[in-house]
Amino acid sequence: MSPQARRDDLIRAALDLFGSRPPELVTVDDIVAAAEVSRPLFYRYFPNLRELQVEALRTVTDGLIDGLAGLEEGPPEVRLRAAVRGLIDVADNYRAGYIALLRSGSVIATSETDAAVDAVRNRAVALILDALDVKDPSPLLLLTLRCWTAVVEGALLSWLQERSVARDELDGWLVGQLTAMLAATEAHERG
Repeated sequence: MSPQARRDDLIRAALDLFGSRPPELVTVDDIVAAAEVSRPLFYRYFPNLRELQVEALRTVTDGLIDGLAGLEEGPPEVRLRAAVRGLIDVADNYRAGYIALLRSGSVIATSETDAAVDAVRNRAVALILDALDVKDPSPLLLLTLRCWTAVVEGALLSWLQERSVARDELDGWLVGQLTAMLAATEAHERG
């Protein structure tokens, strides 16, 4: 196995373990057992457990940004729905890491992981503005879009933990939420 493949394997093992318990309870011994490697090999790729935790969470945020990048052509609602589907897919694929990344009070949250989450949020806002063909958004529109990203995060966290809504309903509902929020903002600005 190449060094990069071995490193990726350790990250994958950590993300899998995050599915069964909080990241702060996963140990180096747990990870090396899951990846079927030795402790010295673990330390060849990561100086400490914290570094692996941050890299695992970065894998999730990079996946979220990649998921947002593939917007379809077409009217704004089609493009936004595709972007939301991309977010749902990535959050579902990295379920445990996504939950760990956004869970309030996580002991592995750092300024670096906070910056990674902010990058995802900022990318989401930029893509929505692009889909709506808005070049110079008002402060209230920006606030609306930032609030909607919080709605999406909260909805995905609940959905990942409870699965109380069908997956194929979730994206339409979230786009409907955005549509309603945008209508309220537009009415207020015309007001």
